[in-house]
Amino acid sequence: MREQFKKNEKKLDNNSFYDCKNNDNSVGSMTKIKNNLNNKVLNSLEEAIVKSGLKDGMTISFHHAFRHGDKTFQQVMEAIKKLNIKNLTVLASSFTKSHDCFIEYIKNGIVTSLEGSAIRGELGNAISEGLLTKPVIIRSHGGRARSITTGQSFINVAFLAASSSDEMGNANGVVGDSCVGSLGYAIVDAQYADKTIIITDTLVSYPNNPISIPQIYVDYVVKVEVIGDNKKISSGEIHSKFNPKEIVIAENIVKVIKNTPYFKNGFSFQTGTGGASQASLVILSDEMRRKQIKASVFLGGIIKLEVDLLKEGLVNTLLDVQSFDLEAVNSLKNNPNHLEMSASFYANPFIKGCAVNKLDFGILSVLEIDVNFNCNVITGNDGYLRGASGGHSDVAYGSKIAIVAAPLIRGRISSIVDRVQTIVTPGNTIDVLVTDLGIAVNPIRTDLLMWLKSAGIVVKDIRELRDLAYSIVGEPLPIDYDTNRVIALIEYRDGTLIDTVYKVK
Repeated sequence: MREQFKKNEKKLDNNSFYDCKNNDNSVGSMTKIKNNLNNKVLNSLEEAIVKSGLKDGMTISFHHAFRHGDKTFQQVMEAIKKLNIKNLTVLASSFTKSHDCFIEYIKNGIVTSLEGSAIRGELGNAISEGLLTKPVIIRSHGGRARSITTGQSFINVAFLAASSSDEMGNANGVVGDSCVGSLGYAIVDAQYADKTIIITDTLVSYPNNPISIPQIYVDYVVKVEVIGDNKKISSGEIHSKFNPKEIVIAENIVKVIKNTPYFKNGFSFQTGTGGASQASLVILSDEMRRKQIKASVFLGGIIKLEVDLLKEGLVNTLLDVQSFDLEAVNSLKNNPNHLEMSASFYANPFIKGCAVNKLDFGILSVLEIDVNFNCNVITGNDGYLRGASGGHSDVAYGSKIAIVAAPLIRGRISSIVDRVQTIVTPGNTIDVLVTDLGIAVNPIRTDLLMWLKSAGIVVKDIRELRDLAYSIVGEPLPIDYDTNRVIALIEYRDGTLIDTVYKVK
Protein backbone atom coordinates (compact mmCIF):
# COMPACT_ATOMS: atom_id res chain seq x y z
CA MET A 1 0.00 0.00 0.00
CA ARG A 2 2.80 2.41 0.94
CA GLU A 3 4.73 1.65 -2.30
CA GLN A 4 1.59 2.14 -4.39
CA PHE A 5 1.00 5.51 -2.73
CA LYS A 6 4.56 6.59 -3.53
CA LYS A 7 4.06 5.63 -7.18
CA ASN A 8 0.87 7.67 -7.36
CA GLU A 9 2.56 10.57 -5.58
CA LYS A 10 5.36 10.48 -8.15
CA LYS A 11 2.85 10.47 -11.00
CA LEU A 12 1.23 13.57 -9.55
CA ASP A 13 4.63 15.28 -9.24
CA ASN A 14 5.28 14.52 -12.91
CA ASN A 15 1.82 15.80 -13.87
CA SER A 16 1.17 12.54 -15.72
CA PHE A 17 -2.46 12.50 -14.55
CA TYR A 18 -2.98 15.93 -16.16
CA ASP A 19 -0.58 15.71 -19.10
CA CYS A 20 -1.47 18.62 -21.40
CA LYS A 21 0.78 17.16 -24.11
CA ASN A 22 -1.78 14.43 -24.70
CA ASN A 23 -4.55 16.93 -25.54
CA ASP A 24 -4.06 19.51 -28.29
CA ASN A 25 -6.93 21.64 -26.95
CA SER A 26 -6.15 21.36 -23.26
CA VAL A 27 -3.99 24.48 -22.97
CA GLY A 28 -6.58 26.61 -24.70
CA SER A 29 -9.35 25.12 -22.60
CA MET A 30 -7.51 25.76 -19.37
CA THR A 31 -6.79 29.35 -20.44
CA LYS A 32 -10.45 29.90 -21.24
CA ILE A 33 -11.58 28.51 -17.91
CA LYS A 34 -9.04 30.63 -16.05
CA ASN A 35 -10.19 33.80 -17.80
CA ASN A 36 -13.82 33.06 -16.97
CA LEU A 37 -13.00 32.66 -13.30
CA ASN A 38 -11.02 35.87 -12.85
CA ASN A 39 -13.91 38.30 -13.04
CA LYS A 40 -17.63 37.72 -13.51
CA VAL A 41 -18.73 41.35 -13.77
CA LEU A 42 -20.58 42.20 -16.99
CA ASN A 43 -21.53 45.58 -18.41
CA SER A 44 -25.31 45.23 -18.49
CA LEU A 45 -28.29 43.06 -17.67
CA GLU A 46 -28.81 42.48 -21.39
CA GLU A 47 -25.31 41.06 -21.72
CA ALA A 48 -25.83 38.81 -18.70
CA ILE A 49 -29.15 37.55 -20.04
CA VAL A 50 -27.63 36.73 -23.43
CA LYS A 51 -24.66 34.94 -21.85
CA SER A 52 -26.99 33.00 -19.56
CA GLY A 53 -28.66 31.44 -22.58
CA LEU A 54 -32.17 32.47 -21.55
CA LYS A 55 -34.65 31.44 -24.23
CA ASP A 56 -38.38 31.40 -24.83
CA GLY A 57 -40.23 29.01 -22.51
CA MET A 58 -37.65 28.93 -19.73
CA THR A 59 -38.01 29.63 -16.00
CA ILE A 60 -36.51 32.58 -14.15
CA SER A 61 -36.55 33.38 -10.45
CA PHE A 62 -36.42 36.33 -8.06
CA HIS A 63 -36.47 36.73 -4.28
CA HIS A 64 -38.63 39.24 -2.41
CA ALA A 65 -36.36 40.40 0.42
CA PHE A 66 -37.02 44.02 -0.59
CA ARG A 67 -40.76 43.38 -0.40
CA HIS A 68 -42.61 46.54 -1.51
CA GLY A 69 -39.33 48.36 -2.20
CA ASP A 70 -37.99 46.01 -4.89
CA LYS A 71 -36.49 47.78 -7.91
CA THR A 72 -34.54 44.90 -9.43
CA PHE A 73 -37.06 42.62 -11.10
CA GLN A 74 -38.52 45.38 -13.30
CA GLN A 75 -35.06 46.25 -14.61
CA VAL A 76 -34.57 42.58 -15.44
CA MET A 77 -37.96 42.28 -17.10
CA GLU A 78 -37.35 45.38 -19.22
CA ALA A 79 -34.04 43.90 -20.38
CA ILE A 80 -35.83 40.65 -21.25
CA LYS A 81 -38.47 42.65 -23.11
CA LYS A 82 -35.78 44.36 -25.22
CA LEU A 83 -34.36 40.95 -26.12
CA ASN A 84 -37.84 39.78 -27.20
CA ILE A 85 -37.79 36.69 -24.97
CA LYS A 86 -41.27 35.36 -24.22
CA ASN A 87 -43.34 32.60 -22.65
CA LEU A 88 -41.42 32.67 -19.37
CA THR A 89 -42.32 31.11 -16.05
CA VAL A 90 -41.48 33.37 -13.11
CA LEU A 91 -40.68 31.47 -9.93
CA ALA A 92 -40.55 34.16 -7.23
CA SER A 93 -40.40 33.61 -3.49
CA SER A 94 -43.38 35.96 -3.35
CA PHE A 95 -45.21 38.58 -5.42
CA THR A 96 -45.88 41.84 -3.57
CA LYS A 97 -47.56 45.08 -4.60
CA SER A 98 -44.31 46.12 -6.24
CA HIS A 99 -44.88 43.38 -8.81
CA ASP A 100 -48.01 44.95 -10.30
CA CYS A 101 -46.03 45.73 -13.46
CA PHE A 102 -46.13 42.01 -14.26
CA ILE A 103 -49.64 42.64 -15.59
CA GLU A 104 -48.07 44.30 -18.64
CA TYR A 105 -45.56 41.49 -19.15
CA ILE A 106 -48.34 38.91 -18.99
CA LYS A 107 -50.45 40.81 -21.51
CA ASN A 108 -47.43 41.04 -23.83
CA GLY A 109 -46.79 37.30 -23.64
CA ILE A 110 -43.41 37.72 -21.96
CA VAL A 111 -44.67 35.95 -18.84
CA THR A 112 -47.13 33.07 -19.12
CA SER A 113 -46.82 31.36 -15.73
CA LEU A 114 -46.26 32.42 -12.12
CA GLU A 115 -45.22 30.42 -9.05
CA GLY A 116 -44.79 31.92 -5.60
CA SER A 117 -45.90 32.23 -2.02
CA ALA A 118 -48.32 35.09 -2.63
CA ILE A 119 -50.02 37.15 -5.32
CA ARG A 120 -51.04 40.55 -3.99
CA GLY A 121 -52.14 43.99 -5.15
CA GLU A 122 -53.40 44.74 -8.64
CA LEU A 123 -51.58 41.67 -9.93
CA GLY A 124 -53.60 39.52 -7.54
CA ASN A 125 -56.81 41.16 -8.71
CA ALA A 126 -55.94 40.62 -12.36
CA ILE A 127 -55.02 36.97 -11.81
CA SER A 128 -58.27 36.44 -9.87
CA GLU A 129 -60.18 37.79 -12.87
CA GLY A 130 -58.48 35.37 -15.26
CA LEU A 131 -55.51 37.29 -16.68
CA LEU A 132 -53.31 34.18 -16.90
CA THR A 133 -54.21 31.13 -18.94
CA LYS A 134 -52.20 28.81 -16.68
CA PRO A 135 -53.10 28.59 -12.98
CA VAL A 136 -50.69 30.24 -10.57
CA ILE A 137 -48.96 27.76 -8.26
CA ILE A 138 -48.94 28.84 -4.61
CA ARG A 139 -46.38 27.22 -2.30
CA SER A 140 -45.23 27.86 1.24
CA HIS A 141 -41.66 29.00 1.78
CA GLY A 142 -40.70 25.48 2.76
CA GLY A 143 -42.70 24.05 -0.13
CA ARG A 144 -40.91 26.29 -2.61
CA ALA A 145 -37.52 25.22 -1.26
CA ARG A 146 -38.61 21.59 -1.50
CA SER A 147 -39.82 22.07 -5.07
CA ILE A 148 -36.48 23.57 -6.12
CA THR A 149 -34.21 21.15 -4.28
CA THR A 150 -36.07 18.07 -5.53
CA GLY A 151 -36.10 19.27 -9.12
CA GLN A 152 -39.87 19.69 -9.39
CA SER A 153 -39.17 23.34 -10.19
CA PHE A 154 -36.14 23.90 -12.38
CA ILE A 155 -34.70 27.42 -12.55
CA ASN A 156 -32.90 28.22 -15.79
CA VAL A 157 -31.73 31.66 -14.66
CA ALA A 158 -31.91 33.16 -11.16
CA PHE A 159 -31.76 36.96 -10.96
CA LEU A 160 -30.78 37.73 -7.38
CA ALA A 161 -30.51 41.22 -5.90
CA ALA A 162 -27.79 41.61 -3.27
CA SER A 163 -26.78 44.79 -1.49
CA SER A 164 -23.13 43.98 -2.12
CA SER A 165 -21.02 41.63 -4.21
CA ASP A 166 -17.41 41.26 -5.24
CA GLU A 167 -16.32 40.56 -8.80
CA MET A 168 -16.60 36.81 -8.27
CA GLY A 169 -20.17 36.93 -7.01
CA ASN A 170 -19.68 36.52 -3.26
CA ALA A 171 -22.79 38.37 -2.13
CA ASN A 172 -24.68 39.44 0.98
CA GLY A 173 -27.51 41.68 2.10
CA VAL A 174 -25.80 43.53 4.96
CA VAL A 175 -23.10 45.57 3.20
CA GLY A 176 -23.75 48.46 0.83
CA ASP A 177 -26.22 51.29 0.31
CA SER A 178 -29.30 49.06 -0.04
CA CYS A 179 -28.85 46.68 2.87
CA VAL A 180 -31.80 44.32 3.12
CA GLY A 181 -30.58 41.78 5.64
CA SER A 182 -31.06 38.07 5.20
CA LEU A 183 -30.97 36.63 1.68
CA GLY A 184 -32.61 33.45 2.92
CA TYR A 185 -34.90 32.97 -0.06
CA ALA A 186 -32.16 33.70 -2.60
CA ILE A 187 -29.70 31.14 -1.27
CA VAL A 188 -31.70 28.15 -2.53
CA ASP A 189 -32.15 29.73 -5.97
CA ALA A 190 -28.43 30.43 -6.28
CA GLN A 191 -27.51 26.89 -5.35
CA TYR A 192 -29.91 25.10 -7.71
CA ALA A 193 -30.36 27.42 -10.71
CA ASP A 194 -28.63 26.47 -13.94
CA LYS A 195 -27.34 30.05 -14.18
CA THR A 196 -27.17 32.59 -11.34
CA ILE A 197 -26.83 36.33 -11.91
CA ILE A 198 -26.09 38.57 -8.92
CA ILE A 199 -27.44 42.10 -9.33
CA THR A 200 -26.01 44.72 -6.98
CA ASP A 201 -25.56 48.45 -6.58
CA THR A 202 -22.40 48.06 -4.48
CA LEU A 203 -19.30 46.30 -5.77
CA VAL A 204 -16.67 45.64 -3.10
CA SER A 205 -13.13 44.32 -3.21
CA TYR A 206 -12.56 40.58 -3.17
CA PRO A 207 -13.47 38.75 -1.02
CA ASN A 208 -16.76 40.20 0.18
CA ASN A 209 -17.50 39.65 3.86
CA PRO A 210 -19.74 38.10 5.05
CA ILE A 211 -20.69 35.69 2.28
CA SER A 212 -24.36 34.72 2.05
CA ILE A 213 -24.22 33.50 -1.54
CA PRO A 214 -20.77 32.09 -2.40
CA GLN A 215 -19.05 32.52 -5.73
CA ILE A 216 -19.24 28.79 -6.46
CA TYR A 217 -22.93 29.22 -7.35
CA VAL A 218 -22.62 32.47 -9.31
CA ASP A 219 -22.11 32.83 -13.05
CA TYR A 220 -22.33 36.59 -13.62
CA VAL A 221 -22.44 39.85 -11.68
CA VAL A 222 -24.12 43.04 -12.89
CA LYS A 223 -23.88 46.43 -11.19
CA VAL A 224 -26.92 48.68 -11.53
CA GLU A 225 -27.73 52.10 -10.13
CA VAL A 226 -30.15 50.88 -7.45
CA ILE A 227 -31.60 47.49 -6.53
CA GLY A 228 -34.28 48.57 -4.06
CA ASP A 229 -35.57 50.85 -1.34
CA ASN A 230 -34.78 49.16 1.95
CA LYS A 231 -37.01 51.56 3.87
CA LYS A 232 -39.99 49.66 2.45
CA ILE A 233 -39.07 46.21 3.74
CA SER A 234 -41.24 46.86 6.80
CA SER A 235 -44.18 48.42 4.97
CA GLY A 236 -47.66 47.04 5.43
CA GLU A 237 -47.41 44.16 7.85
CA ILE A 238 -44.96 45.31 10.53
CA HIS A 239 -46.45 47.11 13.53
CA SER A 240 -44.99 49.47 16.10
CA LYS A 241 -48.31 50.32 17.76
CA PHE A 242 -51.21 48.02 18.59
CA ASN A 243 -54.94 48.64 18.85
CA PRO A 244 -57.01 47.50 21.86
CA LYS A 245 -58.36 44.43 20.08
CA GLU A 246 -54.86 43.29 19.14
CA ILE A 247 -53.73 43.71 22.74
CA VAL A 248 -56.60 41.56 24.05
CA ILE A 249 -55.76 38.83 21.53
CA ALA A 250 -52.09 39.07 22.50
CA GLU A 251 -52.95 38.68 26.19
CA ASN A 252 -54.94 35.56 25.36
CA ILE A 253 -52.03 34.16 23.34
CA VAL A 254 -49.72 34.57 26.31
CA LYS A 255 -52.29 32.93 28.59
CA VAL A 256 -52.07 29.86 26.40
CA ILE A 257 -48.27 29.86 26.17
CA LYS A 258 -47.47 30.35 29.84
CA ASN A 259 -49.82 27.58 30.93
CA THR A 260 -48.14 24.85 28.92
CA PRO A 261 -45.10 22.81 30.01
CA TYR A 262 -43.15 24.11 27.01
CA PHE A 263 -42.84 27.60 28.47
CA LYS A 264 -39.55 27.12 30.25
CA ASN A 265 -35.87 27.95 29.85
CA GLY A 266 -34.75 27.14 26.33
CA PHE A 267 -38.14 27.40 24.63
CA SER A 268 -38.33 28.35 20.94
CA PHE A 269 -40.75 30.74 19.29
CA GLN A 270 -41.86 32.25 16.01
CA THR A 271 -44.28 35.12 15.65
CA GLY A 272 -46.15 36.20 12.56
CA THR A 273 -46.50 39.61 10.97
CA GLY A 274 -49.97 40.37 12.34
CA GLY A 275 -50.45 43.04 14.97
CA ALA A 276 -51.73 40.64 17.63
CA SER A 277 -48.89 38.20 16.94
CA GLN A 278 -46.30 40.91 17.40
CA ALA A 279 -48.04 42.36 20.45
CA SER A 280 -47.95 38.91 22.04
CA LEU A 281 -44.15 39.06 21.97
CA VAL A 282 -44.20 42.28 23.99
CA ILE A 283 -46.44 40.74 26.64
CA LEU A 284 -44.57 37.44 26.56
CA SER A 285 -41.27 39.20 27.20
CA ASP A 286 -42.73 40.70 30.39
CA GLU A 287 -43.71 37.20 31.51
CA MET A 288 -40.20 35.95 30.68
CA ARG A 289 -38.65 38.65 32.86
CA ARG A 290 -41.06 37.93 35.69
CA LYS A 291 -40.34 34.19 35.66
CA GLN A 292 -36.67 34.60 34.66
CA ILE A 293 -37.13 32.44 31.59
CA LYS A 294 -34.84 32.74 28.58
CA ALA A 295 -35.59 31.45 25.10
CA SER A 296 -33.12 29.46 23.05
CA VAL A 297 -34.12 30.78 19.64
CA PHE A 298 -36.59 33.00 17.83
CA LEU A 299 -36.80 32.25 14.15
CA GLY A 300 -38.45 33.19 10.86
CA GLY A 301 -38.84 36.76 9.72
CA ILE A 302 -37.03 38.88 12.31
CA ILE A 303 -38.24 42.25 13.64
CA LYS A 304 -36.94 44.93 16.00
CA LEU A 305 -38.79 43.47 18.99
CA GLU A 306 -36.80 40.27 18.69
CA VAL A 307 -33.55 42.15 18.15
CA ASP A 308 -34.17 44.07 21.38
CA LEU A 309 -34.77 40.82 23.28
CA LEU A 310 -31.54 39.39 21.86
CA LYS A 311 -29.65 42.44 23.12
CA GLU A 312 -31.31 42.12 26.50
CA GLY A 313 -30.31 38.49 26.77
CA LEU A 314 -33.84 37.07 26.87
CA VAL A 315 -33.14 34.97 23.79
CA ASN A 316 -29.85 33.33 22.86
CA THR A 317 -30.08 33.23 19.06
CA LEU A 318 -32.08 34.63 16.16
CA LEU A 319 -32.41 32.51 13.02
CA ASP A 320 -33.30 34.92 10.23
CA VAL A 321 -34.78 33.90 6.88
CA GLN A 322 -36.01 37.44 6.12
CA SER A 323 -35.23 40.71 7.89
CA PHE A 324 -38.42 42.71 8.34
CA ASP A 325 -36.97 46.07 9.35
CA LEU A 326 -33.70 47.99 9.34
CA GLU A 327 -33.02 47.19 12.99
CA ALA A 328 -33.03 43.52 12.06
CA VAL A 329 -30.72 44.25 9.13
CA ASN A 330 -28.20 46.00 11.39
CA SER A 331 -28.41 43.25 13.98
CA LEU A 332 -27.72 40.56 11.40
CA LYS A 333 -24.66 42.50 10.32
CA ASN A 334 -23.26 43.19 13.78
CA ASN A 335 -24.49 40.57 16.25
CA PRO A 336 -22.81 37.14 16.00
CA ASN A 337 -25.84 35.52 17.62
CA HIS A 338 -28.13 36.77 14.85
CA LEU A 339 -27.76 34.16 12.11
CA GLU A 340 -28.88 34.02 8.51
CA MET A 341 -30.58 30.86 7.28
CA SER A 342 -31.82 29.71 3.89
CA ALA A 343 -35.47 28.93 3.17
CA SER A 344 -34.46 25.30 2.90
CA PHE A 345 -32.81 25.33 6.35
CA TYR A 346 -35.89 27.13 7.62
CA ALA A 347 -38.73 24.96 6.41
CA ASN A 348 -37.93 22.45 3.64
CA PRO A 349 -39.79 19.28 4.69
CA PHE A 350 -37.65 17.00 2.51
CA ILE A 351 -34.22 17.74 4.01
CA LYS A 352 -32.53 16.15 7.02
CA GLY A 353 -34.29 18.36 9.53
CA CYS A 354 -35.50 21.97 9.18
CA ALA A 355 -35.69 24.75 11.76
CA VAL A 356 -39.49 24.88 12.09
CA ASN A 357 -39.38 21.36 13.49
CA LYS A 358 -37.57 22.76 16.53
CA LEU A 359 -40.35 25.22 17.38
CA ASP A 360 -42.23 25.03 20.65
CA PHE A 361 -44.63 27.85 19.78
CA GLY A 362 -45.68 29.25 16.42
CA ILE A 363 -47.98 32.28 16.29
CA LEU A 364 -49.87 32.61 13.02
CA SER A 365 -52.29 35.11 11.51
CA VAL A 366 -55.22 34.08 9.35
CA LEU A 367 -57.81 35.57 7.00
CA GLU A 368 -60.40 32.96 7.96
CA ILE A 369 -60.52 29.67 9.84
CA ASP A 370 -63.26 27.06 9.71
CA VAL A 371 -64.81 24.84 12.35
CA ASN A 372 -62.33 22.09 11.46
CA PHE A 373 -59.42 24.52 12.06
CA ASN A 374 -58.49 24.65 8.36
CA CYS A 375 -56.85 28.01 7.61
CA ASN A 376 -57.10 30.37 4.65
CA VAL A 377 -54.36 32.96 4.26
CA ILE A 378 -54.67 33.46 0.49
CA THR A 379 -58.13 34.62 -0.61
CA GLY A 380 -60.10 37.52 0.81
CA ASN A 381 -63.80 37.54 1.64
CA ASP A 382 -64.46 38.58 -1.98
CA GLY A 383 -62.60 35.58 -3.39
CA TYR A 384 -59.68 37.61 -4.71
CA LEU A 385 -56.05 36.66 -4.10
CA ARG A 386 -55.01 38.80 -1.13
CA GLY A 387 -52.65 37.10 1.28
CA ALA A 388 -49.58 34.90 1.43
CA SER A 389 -48.95 31.25 2.14
CA GLY A 390 -45.54 32.27 3.55
CA GLY A 391 -44.37 29.91 6.24
CA HIS A 392 -47.88 29.34 7.58
CA SER A 393 -48.25 25.63 6.91
CA ASP A 394 -44.55 25.04 7.65
CA VAL A 395 -44.74 26.57 11.11
CA ALA A 396 -48.08 24.92 11.85
CA TYR A 397 -46.66 21.49 11.07
CA GLY A 398 -43.37 21.97 12.90
CA SER A 399 -44.53 23.66 16.10
CA LYS A 400 -45.40 21.74 19.24
CA ILE A 401 -48.19 24.28 19.67
CA ALA A 402 -49.45 26.17 16.62
CA ILE A 403 -51.55 29.15 17.68
CA VAL A 404 -53.76 30.99 15.19
CA ALA A 405 -54.58 34.55 16.24
CA ALA A 406 -57.48 36.47 14.73
CA PRO A 407 -60.17 38.95 15.73
CA LEU A 408 -63.51 37.21 15.99
CA ILE A 409 -64.90 39.81 13.60
CA ARG A 410 -62.86 41.69 11.02
CA GLY A 411 -64.84 44.68 9.78
CA ARG A 412 -68.26 43.14 9.13
CA ILE A 413 -66.91 39.66 8.45
CA SER A 414 -66.61 36.67 10.76
CA SER A 415 -63.12 35.21 10.94
CA ILE A 416 -64.65 31.79 11.71
CA VAL A 417 -66.70 30.11 8.99
CA ASP A 418 -68.22 26.72 8.28
CA ARG A 419 -65.69 26.04 5.55
CA VAL A 420 -62.84 28.26 4.43
CA GLN A 421 -62.81 29.34 0.80
CA THR A 422 -59.25 28.13 0.34
CA ILE A 423 -57.40 25.59 2.46
CA VAL A 424 -53.75 26.54 2.82
CA THR A 425 -52.98 24.99 6.21
CA PRO A 426 -54.88 21.83 7.18
CA GLY A 427 -56.73 21.90 10.47
CA ASN A 428 -55.00 18.86 11.91
CA THR A 429 -51.81 20.93 12.21
CA ILE A 430 -53.48 23.80 14.11
CA ASP A 431 -53.72 23.42 17.87
CA VAL A 432 -55.56 26.47 19.16
CA LEU A 433 -57.46 29.52 17.93
CA VAL A 434 -57.13 32.69 19.98
CA THR A 435 -59.55 35.58 19.42
CA ASP A 436 -60.48 38.71 21.32
CA LEU A 437 -63.67 37.03 22.54
CA GLY A 438 -62.48 33.56 23.38
CA ILE A 439 -60.10 30.66 22.96
CA ALA A 440 -60.85 27.39 21.14
CA VAL A 441 -58.65 24.29 21.27
CA ASN A 442 -58.55 21.70 18.52
CA PRO A 443 -60.28 18.61 20.00
CA ILE A 444 -57.37 16.40 18.91
CA ARG A 445 -55.16 18.23 21.45
CA THR A 446 -56.63 16.74 24.60
CA ASP A 447 -53.39 17.47 26.45
CA LEU A 448 -53.56 21.19 25.67
CA LEU A 449 -57.21 21.30 26.63
CA MET A 450 -56.37 19.72 29.99
CA TRP A 451 -53.49 22.13 30.66
CA LEU A 452 -55.58 25.21 29.97
CA LYS A 453 -58.61 24.08 31.93
CA SER A 454 -56.38 23.15 34.86
CA ALA A 455 -55.10 26.74 34.81
CA GLY A 456 -58.65 28.06 35.00
CA ILE A 457 -58.74 29.32 31.42
CA VAL A 458 -62.16 29.25 29.79
CA VAL A 459 -61.99 27.23 26.58
CA LYS A 460 -64.85 27.41 24.10
CA ASP A 461 -65.88 25.17 21.25
CA ILE A 462 -64.92 26.78 17.94
CA ARG A 463 -68.53 26.43 16.77
CA GLU A 464 -69.64 28.46 19.76
CA LEU A 465 -67.32 31.27 18.67
CA ARG A 466 -68.57 30.98 15.09
CA ASP A 467 -72.17 31.27 16.26
CA LEU A 468 -71.31 34.32 18.33
CA ALA A 469 -69.75 35.99 15.30
CA TYR A 470 -72.71 35.07 13.08
CA SER A 471 -75.14 36.50 15.64
CA ILE A 472 -73.35 39.85 15.33
CA VAL A 473 -72.56 40.14 11.61
CA GLY A 474 -74.53 37.31 10.01
CA GLU A 475 -73.33 34.46 7.86
CA PRO A 476 -71.05 35.32 4.93
CA LEU A 477 -72.65 35.29 1.50
CA PRO A 478 -71.37 32.71 -0.98
CA ILE A 479 -68.93 34.00 -3.60
CA ASP A 480 -69.88 33.66 -7.24
CA TYR A 481 -67.02 31.73 -8.85
CA ASP A 482 -66.58 30.50 -12.39
CA THR A 483 -65.93 26.87 -11.46
CA ASN A 484 -64.89 26.07 -15.02
CA ARG A 485 -61.79 28.22 -14.65
CA VAL A 486 -59.05 27.45 -12.12
CA ILE A 487 -56.76 30.45 -11.54
CA ALA A 488 -54.56 29.08 -8.75
CA LEU A 489 -53.37 25.75 -7.39
CA ILE A 490 -52.50 25.53 -3.69
CA GLU A 491 -49.71 23.07 -2.97
CA TYR A 492 -49.17 21.79 0.53
CA ARG A 493 -45.58 21.89 1.74
CA ASP A 494 -44.95 18.28 0.69
CA GLY A 495 -46.09 18.95 -2.88
CA THR A 496 -49.60 17.52 -2.70
CA LEU A 497 -52.45 19.59 -4.13
CA ILE A 498 -54.49 20.77 -1.16
CA ASP A 499 -56.95 23.16 -2.86
CA THR A 500 -57.80 25.15 -5.97
CA VAL A 501 -58.92 28.74 -6.47
CA TYR A 502 -61.46 29.63 -9.14
CA LYS A 503 -61.91 32.74 -11.22
CA VAL A 504 -64.15 35.38 -9.68
CA LYS A 505 -67.14 36.20 -11.88
